Amino acid sequence: MTGTLVLAGTPIGDVADAPPRLAAELAAADVIAAEDTRRLRRLTQALDVQPAGRVVSYFEGNEAARTPELADALSGGARVLLVTDAGMPSVSDPGYRLVAAAVERGIKVTAVPGPSAVLTALAVSGLPVDRFCFEGFLPRKAGERLSRLRESAGERRTLVYFEAPHRLDDTLAAMAEVFGADRRAAVCRELTKTYEEVRRGGLGELAAWAAEGVRGEITVVVEGAPETGPAELDAAELVRRVRVREEAGERRKEAIAAVAADAGLPKREVFDAVVAAKNAERDAGRDAGRDAAGKG
Repeated sequence: MTGTLVLAGTPIGDVADAPPRLAAELAAADVIAAEDTRRLRRLTQALDVQPAGRVVSYFEGNEAARTPELADALSGGARVLLVTDAGMPSVSDPGYRLVAAAVERGIKVTAVPGPSAVLTALAVSGLPVDRFCFEGFLPRKAGERLSRLRESAGERRTLVYFEAPHRLDDTLAAMAEVFGADRRAAVCRELTKTYEEVRRGGLGELAAWAAEGVRGEITVVVEGAPETGPAELDAAELVRRVRVREEAGERRKEAIAAVAADAGLPKREVFDAVVAAKNAERDAGRDAGRDAAGKG
């Protein structure tokens, strides 16, 4: 008889937000896999719980190596509880590998729902929440970060990101460059904690504010791209959108198809705009060469 993998949400700030079932699961688990065993100890003390099971560390550095061990324990009938430092395991936290291994072995996977920085930030942002996508942490290198943001340049759903405080100003500046300085956003800092702050405004304004230095755990919520109809997109804008996608790594054919779908236009119309722009650039380059030869 196989065991059960339990993913448990933990408080993102205020320990009083711990779900009622969390204490019971901590007390009953055969094995507790914790991202940080010291933080787990503080949590169990705050909840007045004495775990009876074995406690092991399970973090980014040992996740790949420890997953088979935990999967074997599950196959042997153990109830394994996975907790991360804050929020739900697997969401920008360790957990995905163990869930995948458990599913592959036919082991039951369940969860103790709990606090989520993603949903909390969305709820307080003041931005549309009917459709959204979670982008996690952006790449640390500037060029890779810009490329990732360009992939989302036309995304109409509200975007949610995690970011480190010391990179926040650079990230917001990059977002302002790609999405536009006036695009609405909210920077949610230290959610549910003593110094909780939600700063709302345009990306350019928020980037200037963050340049002064920001501390704490950060979640950034960004308004999706505005909806535009075919009449609002001229040929130059269609070409610009295709190039943004090409710079992000898409082949031209796929980029044209995606831009056409977003704009509600026939692919042929976007293709013609791209070809016309390419011909115009070629002709301009040829004329410049002739002028230079004539002057020589």
